[in-house]
Amino acid sequence: MKLVHQINLAFALSLILVLSVTAVVIHYVLLDHFIGTQRKDMQSIGAELSAKLETAAAESIPIDSTPIAVSGYAASRIADVEVIIQDAQGNVVAPMAVVPSYPYTEIARFTQDVPTSFQSTIKNDTYLTEVTAVPQGTVTLITPVSKIKAIEQALLGRLMLVFGVGAMIMVILSLFITKRLIKPLMHLREELKKVKERQFSEVRRVSASGEIGAVAESVYDMAGELERYNHVQKQFFQNASHELKSPLMSISGYAEGIRDGVFEGEDIRRGLDIIMSESSRMRNIVTEMTLLAKLDSEDDIFKATEVNLRELVEETIERVNPLLVKKGLFVHPSYGDDESLTVYADRDKLLQALLNIVSNGARHASRYIYIQADIQKDQVVLTVSDDGEGISEELLPYLFHRFVKGKNGDSGLGLAIARAIVERCGGLITAGNRKEGGAVISLGFPHYREASIA
Repeated sequence: MKLVHQINLAFALSLILVLSVTAVVIHYVLLDHFIGTQRKDMQSIGAELSAKLETAAAESIPIDSTPIAVSGYAASRIADVEVIIQDAQGNVVAPMAVVPSYPYTEIARFTQDVPTSFQSTIKNDTYLTEVTAVPQGTVTLITPVSKIKAIEQALLGRLMLVFGVGAMIMVILSLFITKRLIKPLMHLREELKKVKERQFSEVRRVSASGEIGAVAESVYDMAGELERYNHVQKQFFQNASHELKSPLMSISGYAEGIRDGVFEGEDIRRGLDIIMSESSRMRNIVTEMTLLAKLDSEDDIFKATEVNLRELVEETIERVNPLLVKKGLFVHPSYGDDESLTVYADRDKLLQALLNIVSNGARHASRYIYIQADIQKDQVVLTVSDDGEGISEELLPYLFHRFVKGKNGDSGLGLAIARAIVERCGGLITAGNRKEGGAVISLGFPHYREASIA
């Protein structure tokens, strides 16, 4: 069954259930209300009749000459009330219908229709009774419950008609709203089919609001990311083959030249140096590719421990110092007031990430490299910046992708490895440009006291 039919069916069943429960509740509430109102009216009638009969008894007026019409009752009555007067011996003296301006003498003709003993008739749930003692005997007021139920059912019927019309309007609105909700989902399903068939570039943004709009936007972004990843994967193999082909060609060319006697004397030594250099370069590329693959796939490659970031920065500076001296660069480290710049990470892997980042800064810096570590908003933030030409706007979104190289770049894997390491350590790495000029790379980690070690 389609989702639109499921929603409409569920709504219809819920509506029927709610209306049914409401009808039952209203039925009993109305019935209790009408019965309670009728009892109050009967009590008022009984009190008024008792007062008149007591006055008549005090004045020694015979009961058949007593005017017992009830004033003002007709305008507020719910059901007809029968009045039966009994004498002290329990005999029925007179029955009558309580209506305005009708004295007892006009309705005494109903006496022959009422049995002399009616206690067995009124002692059940089909009648409401109100018995009042008077000097002449008792006054009993009787109302059939069926008349109250008839009034209640008539009113309930009108309410059910209103409910029915309201339910039809709600169902129509439900169909309209459901259609508006389901239509974006149907479009979203078509876009997901394109994702399934790996047609990432053909995925279109689905226009919707609320949570469905958020999901549609996520699907569109996911398709774009998958398209980019697919493109990057293709480029990865192309670039990897290119990066490996260049040193292989140099190694092969010089090896053949030495074998065939093309090089002599000092040229042979220079050729061997190039072979060794290119072999080392190729080994580094393979090592970086292998490390990157492990970072993506292996969970047990990380051995997280408590790491003092200040000590790690100092060791990084010592490791890259030969490169800094060679290029005439100066490093300015600075640390915040908080001495506990501690993170929970794999020390060796994080050291590798810092070496890659600082080495990358050294390739682009003009004279200075700035390293700053501090605690900001319960995070340990480390920034590495330089005074170079900065990062181009075209390169900035792809800076941490594999084999993406800027000016003077090496293999294009260093920053990709740094990002993988930082993210596996629970941190976040970002890149940008300084207002003063030059690039800045920021690393943010949860503080060790706040980090989750599980």
